[in-house]
Amino acid sequence: MPDFARGYNCLKAAARQPGQFRFPSEVLRMSSYEYSKWDGSQEFTPQSADPLFDQLSQFLLDYGDEVLRSLEDREEQNQDVIDLMVKAGYLEKDEKGQFQVTPKGMRRVENKALEALFDVSRKDKMGRHETEFRGAGQTMHDEHKPYEYGDPVANLHLQETLRNALHRQGGGSPVRITEDDLVVYDTEYQTSCATVVLLDMSGSMSRFGKYGMAKKVALALQSLVRSKYQGDFLQVVGFYTYATPLSERELFYSAPKPVSIYDSRVNLRVNLDSPPKFVPEHFTNIQAGLQFARRALRRQPAANKQIITITDGEPTAHVEGRDIVLIYPPAEKTARITLGEAKRCANDGIHLSSFALIEDYFYLGLVNFVEQMASVSGGIAAYCNADDLGNMVIDSFAQGRKRRRTMR
Repeated sequence: MPDFARGYNCLKAAARQPGQFRFPSEVLRMSSYEYSKWDGSQEFTPQSADPLFDQLSQFLLDYGDEVLRSLEDREEQNQDVIDLMVKAGYLEKDEKGQFQVTPKGMRRVENKALEALFDVSRKDKMGRHETEFRGAGQTMHDEHKPYEYGDPVANLHLQETLRNALHRQGGGSPVRITEDDLVVYDTEYQTSCATVVLLDMSGSMSRFGKYGMAKKVALALQSLVRSKYQGDFLQVVGFYTYATPLSERELFYSAPKPVSIYDSRVNLRVNLDSPPKFVPEHFTNIQAGLQFARRALRRQPAANKQIITITDGEPTAHVEGRDIVLIYPPAEKTARITLGEAKRCANDGIHLSSFALIEDYFYLGLVNFVEQMASVSGGIAAYCNADDLGNMVIDSFAQGRKRRRTMR
């Protein structure tokens, strides 16, 4: 089987320019066969679609749904490769005849993202994150307590209950149990949590693999919530000039918005009720993302609510009434309006965590901005490169679940 790394390098070179993506032939020919005389010593290894799909998934993480469109363009030449992934249940065609990743494929992507970012053997970090509060929950302890109205009957400590009944009636049979005899196992209270992940989709996120890593973190969180926190709410929202909720598949297929204007200074106003045909989408509207998240979390009854923001730039867009204002270089007015929205989130009892992806000293303004967000909201700010993002976000998510909601 050809070297995956060689195919990946070829793909990166082929995908430099938006709209010119070509899926590398080295990868698409991975199911080619070589024939030779069998001498009895070779071990037969049936071909698996797993590594092929894993490589395809990595390309989708890095470059979005252009990968699938390229696969469609080369379907006839590479039918054996495609059939392999289709038979394995990773790919299928929708009603329009276009390839899409199946739910089975999505689960594999999310689970592998979690495995890659989080060491599942660290039991002290993984699993359900309990609080110091006692109450109804899923973690049972050896300690027990008298039954109180509302305690789950499923947690009944039968041995202690019978002991109480026998002691009260002085032995003998039949044993008559009253409410005062009932004893239940003690449990730790486990908070439910509603989380919105704000993912920067501005043009600069395409550099240094930042967007691909941020997508992987969001997919890992979805896997974690599905496997360990089934009662939680998790929504991913992409923000750019606008803000848009992303389903699991939309997130997986997404890519940063390409830069569409190159003016050194920009000051545009776009009316949302009658927008022009062309609107540059590569700007950074953190305010719109926070506003969308705050309204979504307001509808959630969870004990804890949090917003996790992943960005690589200062805000360059904000909302004024029914207008979106695009300003570059970043303006103090945009920062002030965005910080005001962060404060409103905090006033609603939402915990904010902001992660700034920085690669060099040009990002000092971004560092200052996320620190201001933390200051006005009482949240946290962190800056890191893309490779360090995963564990930092996972740890922040886990810590956010331990908080009791407090209104300000």
